[in-house]
Amino acid sequence: MEVIHRLPHRFSPLPLAGKCSILTGPPPFHPPIPTTRCQYNPLVRPEPPPSKPATKLHFITKTRNRNLSSSTGPTRAGWFLGLGEKKNPTNLPEIVKAGDPVLHEPARKVRPEEIGSDRIQKIIDDMVKAMRGAPGVGLAAPQIGVALKIIVLEDTEEYIGYAPKEDIKAQDRRPFDLLVIINPDLQKKSNKSALFFEGCLSVDGYRAMVERFLEVEVTGLDRYGQPIKVNASGWQARILQHECDHLAGTLYVDKMINRTFRTVENLQLPLANGCPKLGVR
Repeated sequence: MEVIHRLPHRFSPLPLAGKCSILTGPPPFHPPIPTTRCQYNPLVRPEPPPSKPATKLHFITKTRNRNLSSSTGPTRAGWFLGLGEKKNPTNLPEIVKAGDPVLHEPARKVRPEEIGSDRIQKIIDDMVKAMRGAPGVGLAAPQIGVALKIIVLEDTEEYIGYAPKEDIKAQDRRPFDLLVIINPDLQKKSNKSALFFEGCLSVDGYRAMVERFLEVEVTGLDRYGQPIKVNASGWQARILQHECDHLAGTLYVDKMINRTFRTVENLQLPLANGCPKLGVR
């Protein structure tokens, strides 16, 4: 979910080799892997002991004469960020960070009889709230500690409005309403791919180029158990691939072009010699 290098990509790294960071193989893609693990343990941090008033620290993106555009640093920071200020509502599960096993192991399918349960419906509601509160354009259940094959995604006119016009055009980014997909099955529709910078709410503060297919088809079930099929292209197709990767225990850093990995602050710096160019391949 991101920024683009000098803007037409802040979302994905330069020519990344598909699902892995190898540029010699075919475009990345592997179907979801079934799993049997399921956990839902929202992280709860203990209340810190009272202490003397401390100086408040505000972490902001340094400008460093970037000469980019009028959009704010935070909104240009990553492909999942839609607004400049995190909403951070209370009583929601925290977004799990890289290193937690739930992000690195395959999730399991949701059984048909589970879909209408209060538990599954609450998980979906929490995912939507967490995604919007981050704010982001997509989230997978493992990112809130739930090893189930559920993804949610949404891109709005407001979110898109924070990106430079040249980036929006290069990424083929268009708004779409909230999608909830249970047990998604993703298939590529063509071999055409594109390289853009990507980021992830579970690997906050960093970006790297990833290669993704330009057109995909995703089938599965909606939150009520009804069949759903989504034909997507451009940025929406990228988001779907990113989220489905989470269900297979794969993060974007597992497929990134290693030499493009960088902090958000360095996103607009030139690429190292030998790195592929951003855009459609």
